[in-house]
Amino acid sequence: MSDQPRRPAKPYRRPKKDPVRILAFEALRAVDERDAYANLVLPPLLRKAREGGDFDARDAALATELVYGTLRRQGTYDAVVAACVDRPLREVDPPVLDVLNLGAHQLLGTRIPTHAAVSATVELARVVLGDGRAKFVNAVLRKIAQDDLDGWLERVAPPYDEDPEDHLAVVHSHPRWVVSALWDSLGGGRAGIEELLRADNERPEVTLVARPGRATTTELLDEEAAVTGRWSPYAVRLAEGGEPGAITAVAQGRAGVQDEGSQLVALALAAAPVEGPDRMWLDGCAGPGGKAALLGALAAERGAVLLASEKQPHRAGLVAKALAGNPGPYQVVTADGTRPPWRPGSFDRVLVDVPCTGLGALRRRPEARWRRRPEDLDGFAPLQRGLLRTALESVRVGGVVGYATCSPHLAETRAVVSDLLKQFPDTDLIDARPLLPGVPDLGEGPDVQLWPHLHGTDAMYLALIRRTG
Repeated sequence: MSDQPRRPAKPYRRPKKDPVRILAFEALRAVDERDAYANLVLPPLLRKAREGGDFDARDAALATELVYGTLRRQGTYDAVVAACVDRPLREVDPPVLDVLNLGAHQLLGTRIPTHAAVSATVELARVVLGDGRAKFVNAVLRKIAQDDLDGWLERVAPPYDEDPEDHLAVVHSHPRWVVSALWDSLGGGRAGIEELLRADNERPEVTLVARPGRATTTELLDEEAAVTGRWSPYAVRLAEGGEPGAITAVAQGRAGVQDEGSQLVALALAAAPVEGPDRMWLDGCAGPGGKAALLGALAAERGAVLLASEKQPHRAGLVAKALAGNPGPYQVVTADGTRPPWRPGSFDRVLVDVPCTGLGALRRRPEARWRRRPEDLDGFAPLQRGLLRTALESVRVGGVVGYATCSPHLAETRAVVSDLLKQFPDTDLIDARPLLPGVPDLGEGPDVQLWPHLHGTDAMYLALIRRTG
């Protein structure tokens, strides 16, 4: 037996708690476990952290980048992690995979130094996963750190010439079926679809709307880093982000946060020529109220009345809040748009911005790309057709219906419109392009598809239909 003295055991070191990365991990877990949306989960977490004194503006910016960056590039990071583990990815516990993807984003998608990204993520793993699984995280991250993003993409993405859609899916972090659907709708070659997929992975600017008769763009342009909108006369962009709720006009409801594509849809419907009176307007799917508030203000300028209908009571409440203080008469009702309480032919203008897969807003809700499935299209199809059918029944002869979706998928756009026009032969499509003055690249018409990479908006679709008999 050796008489050498035993080396004393290394004292246990408690893991360092990093509030920024812990918050980012909590947000990712909420998205995964509860099917929550990051844009709804993150703000209250950040507010609570700021109130607790743990966070400053830089911390909040880093936490936001970690959450959204990880979600946007999740598909790419999954492929990289899969190449660095000795088991199928489905056998890696979801919380462990969230930590690994957070680390991968810091290593491959930010300027955080390699040693800092690895050590901070391992410390996070010790706090939220335990020391045992933290060793696994450490080993995987050290493998990831051996190459940069371009190097990893060469290794994990199939060559474009062999499988274009799968190549784009891995490189630009979209499910293959979404790549295929977007490409079908966009048309063209490789350059256009790559520009679109890249735009989906960029952080969108915050866009405000100055509601006519209640606020002006001049007032909003007084805000720091505010610049004019690209296309809508009521739009102002916050080029450096910021907190819209801190702006007086937004807090008072005289202005709101509204993507410029959404504004253009409402403006085009309001500008479409109608034959005869122009007194009654309907927003048949009004929640959460952005388009209704803009339509209500435009209607008020012409002495028209807006009826805003929303099936879900809590969303109807949001519509009522958005319309509060509208300068003209309006009414908000909680009603099923496929079984309306109003009489046929009651309205001069009708807008239905129908529920859809949301593939046009992947910049704002990046997790939706992983949550949606092709079979979701079948679930939305009857509702979309039912709402457009009711809209066409609700408008009088000579009036106009606007059918809108925040999805460019052909099954949710032209297929729906084409089917309903066959059922309503006494209708004509109006060329919507002249009603979006100054907006380029609107295609062959008569309907309009907006694109993030071409217009800087969500991928909103609009068809304008007139009842002729």
